[in-house]
Amino acid sequence: MNQNTKHDVIIVGAGPSGLACAVEAQKHGLTYLLLDKGSIVDAIRRFPVNLTFFSTPELLEIGNIPFIVPTFRPTRTDIVRYYHRVAKEFNLKIESGVEVTSVERRDHFFEVIANNGQYTCNNVVFATGYFDNPNPFDVPGSNLAKVLRYYSEPYVYSGKRVAVVGGKNSAVEIALELFRNGSTVTLIHRGPRLSEGVKYWILPDIENRIKAGEITALFETRVREIKTAELILEGKHAGPIPNDVVFVMIGYRPDNRLLEKLGVTIDPPTLAPLHNPGTMETNVAGVYVAGSIAAGRFNNKIFIENGRLHGALIISSIIKK
Repeated sequence: MNQNTKHDVIIVGAGPSGLACAVEAQKHGLTYLLLDKGSIVDAIRRFPVNLTFFSTPELLEIGNIPFIVPTFRPTRTDIVRYYHRVAKEFNLKIESGVEVTSVERRDHFFEVIANNGQYTCNNVVFATGYFDNPNPFDVPGSNLAKVLRYYSEPYVYSGKRVAVVGGKNSAVEIALELFRNGSTVTLIHRGPRLSEGVKYWILPDIENRIKAGEITALFETRVREIKTAELILEGKHAGPIPNDVVFVMIGYRPDNRLLEKLGVTIDPPTLAPLHNPGTMETNVAGVYVAGSIAAGRFNNKIFIENGRLHGALIISSIIKK
């Protein structure tokens, strides 16, 4: 680490969009540094172990590095390995385990304050995603150890009575995998049916499991209270149900506190930072957003396929200055 160097750009977040920014900066001879509080593509690394992505490999490529896998759709492991390979191929300047706690505007530069010291730069890119910030679930008992906001694999829950809260892809996929590995699964969703966005090849599977009574689905129902051995529900299926584990899969939202502190305007309904979609620069000159953070709570609008394109827009804007 050389904290005495003033960089052209510092990129916060080493996900696919952050890596794409670093690749473009390096290609154009800019001095840059990529900081991440975890590891390369840390959010993807923490996705469910057996997850298969919807996107095909060529739509996830960055830096013209081919992404070749033996199957039509890549797995979580395939993707993590690919982006680590990209970082190695370009020898990207990445500092892992560095958590940015504040970014402050000075006269003609930015000061990036992290858990290991301070950095200075002319421009800063926020590519921090949203996976570290689950949507609120303010229910009595939600602080119990059995209430989980992240899912890895099913085996430890075999024989358990598991509730999955939510009706989108994550909830459905988790419910199916838990069922197939020995859990008694109840899917609880506030809507009258599953989300229309559930993957087309998964929807018949979950519908058949519900129809056969293998997975219990409680629609138009909410969790009112969580207790040690049961849930208290309200709505169409009000009342208590026995329960050992709860997975709350109701989505995530970006953490905009650092942006707000810098003076970036955040749209209240969407939580999206105000920015120019042609350059990804916010209303604060020199401050950019890349990847899903740009979409606020509608993070399904920006994903790897289109978020990886933000790097070229951002670096082009910086060069033109």
